[in-house]
Amino acid sequence: MEAVYQEALAVELSERGIPWQREVAVEVRYRGRVLPCAYRADFVCYGDVIVELKALAALTTIEQAQVIHYLKASAMTRGLLLNFGAPRLEYKRFVHTPRMARPRSQ
Repeated sequence: MEAVYQEALAVELSERGIPWQREVAVEVRYRGRVLPCAYRADFVCYGDVIVELKALAALTTIEQAQVIHYLKASAMTRGLLLNFGAPRLEYKRFVHTPRMARPRSQ
């Protein structure tokens, strides 16, 4: 079902003039290094908003954690999680503010 919702959302975004990319590879960084693996965001809108689609009975912390991981791994700060599988559309907005590096104690 998610594939159907992805197609429909692509049509809606295009018709509304919203710039988007689909199945965007999100680099995973660890200790300043880019790892050879990558996350795949369903959509990135406006070049900096991650949009993840689900078709589940209800959203759980697992899906929320997925979006948070995507935001932490990328330079993007905003995310949107949409669930079309519940009786009513469920959505959750995310804003990630990267922490500044803490000075190491000596």
